[in-house]
Amino acid sequence: MDLAPTATLPAETTETAQRPGTLLLAGRVLRPLALSLDALRAYPAVTSASFDLRCYTTQRFIRTVEPYRGVLLTELLGNAGLRCEVHGEFKRMIFVATGHDGYAVPFTWHELFNTPVGKQVMVAYECGGAPLTEADGAPVLFSGADLVPAPRHVKRLARIDVRLLAP
Repeated sequence: MDLAPTATLPAETTETAQRPGTLLLAGRVLRPLALSLDALRAYPAVTSASFDLRCYTTQRFIRTVEPYRGVLLTELLGNAGLRCEVHGEFKRMIFVATGHDGYAVPFTWHELFNTPVGKQVMVAYECGGAPLTEADGAPVLFSGADLVPAPRHVKRLARIDVRLLAP
């Protein structure tokens, strides 16, 4: 699969984004973002339902997760703006969410903006009514519409890269 190259951020923004607790949104965006937990809290908030976290491969119960509170990924992407050089190319965009440990999960533009899934993909900064800290793994990416939430449950979310699939 060919991917178009991504834009880079100024060095000071990249250094800030490498700190735990800071989320970098970069790639095919008009305005790259480096967001602290406090900056995430300034966005309109959504809340998930509680859920049982289970291992995808074994279905082993891991723990019950209290409701998350956070900002929709689509809200963050809207703020950053998608950089489209050709009419309609946004439909070929993918969004790769990566944790500080290198764990990465993808979303497509269609999935986020053209299905109910996008209404439940959030970057969480609170769980069970209590603020999440860096020690708790904040920020956390959570896809509430997934049948099994564990595979796209990313703790210590470091970055979201916007990429364009080549035609």
